[in-house]
Amino acid sequence: MAINLQKGQRITLGLSKVTLGLGWDPNTTSGADFDLDASVFCLGDNGKLPQDEYFIFYNNKFSPDGAVEGADDDTTGGASDGDDDEQIKVDLTKVDTKIQEIVCVVTIHDASGRKQNFGQVRNSYIRIVDDSSGNELAKYELEEDFSIETAVEFGRLYRKEGEWKFQAMGDGYQQDLGFFVSKYN
Repeated sequence: MAINLQKGQRITLGLSKVTLGLGWDPNTTSGADFDLDASVFCLGDNGKLPQDEYFIFYNNKFSPDGAVEGADDDTTGGASDGDDDEQIKVDLTKVDTKIQEIVCVVTIHDASGRKQNFGQVRNSYIRIVDDSSGNELAKYELEEDFSIETAVEFGRLYRKEGEWKFQAMGDGYQQDLGFFVSKYN
């Protein structure tokens, strides 16, 4: 049975290969399609990218160590039909030793131009699936009202004392993807 995580809660994974599934349902009354983009930042112990190629997004789908495979881009928010909109695959056995943290961020493409924010998105979540069994280990559902935010740090995988753990984050920002590139570069 999967664990329902609360904001800030942490769990030990004890797995080698996981999928981070991200899902959301855009409100259909806004007019324009919702293009939410899942991105990953693989960070060193200083909280920064060791090199640009450790920023995984729709134009760079694979980390240099082969550990992270980024999501296919769902440009309308309608591809999932209740399942994950985007999935990120992580092989924790391949993560380079210089990587200590893997942060998963979701941003709304052209949010200001389309006048969109996470307040117009419902049923947002991140979940961790054990790739060997297909079972969901844990799920974090965003319950906060992000009525003005255009980006959310959903969660992070991190190393602690030789083990991989996951933390539900749920931190919202009025920013675009460029903000996170600057923050983690």
